[in-house]
Amino acid sequence: MKRLGLLGGISWTSTVDYYRYINEGINARLGGLNFAECIVYSLNFNDFQRNNTGGNWDESRRLLQEACKRLEAAGAEGIVLCANTAHAVADQLVLGVPLIHIVPATAAAIRGEGLKKVGLLGTKFTMEMSFYLDGLKAQGIDAFVPESQTDRDYIQQTLKEELGRGIIREETKSRYLAIIDGLIKKGAEGIILGCTEIPLLLSQQDVSVPVFDTTRIHSEAAIRFSVE
Repeated sequence: MKRLGLLGGISWTSTVDYYRYINEGINARLGGLNFAECIVYSLNFNDFQRNNTGGNWDESRRLLQEACKRLEAAGAEGIVLCANTAHAVADQLVLGVPLIHIVPATAAAIRGEGLKKVGLLGTKFTMEMSFYLDGLKAQGIDAFVPESQTDRDYIQQTLKEELGRGIIREETKSRYLAIIDGLIKKGAEGIILGCTEIPLLLSQQDVSVPVFDTTRIHSEAAIRFSVE
């Protein structure tokens, strides 16, 4: 079993799910009392969020780079950035071990369902920067985001002020579902929950088309790396 380095805290609520899914998945594969051999480094979410909001992605990269170095020094044999948005600078990180990237893993799950056109929800950065959409396009997936700036701003605000703090509101869920319905009407064959906090609010039973939970998808990729 390879030792995983989980870079979490962005936010802590979804890091809890990563830890649980990875341990449950490894136990399902190996049985007995086998669980993940992993190291968790938890960033201060406020630092990461402040840098991104101010457009200081160099400082975000520096934070992630330093955390990855600490994980490697502790013996990590593969790195998992436990957040979609963190992958905005993933290609700029200098690592001595493999990075288990969330975008190719998500693309593989979408292709596995035979889909080619999907809607993407996530932080403002994930929806409006090119790293996610271009990464999916390179894998043969046509992804698009809500057209309305108001909708994108609402998603960003609720991810930061509610879900990132573990706060779940029914009115927020209803608004997300209305946004998703708009994406489906524009041709989305599936919906990417492209922020690791969104699955705290929504699941497959809430949506009429396939939903791609990136927290579970990324965790499964980490499990495969660890045990295979």
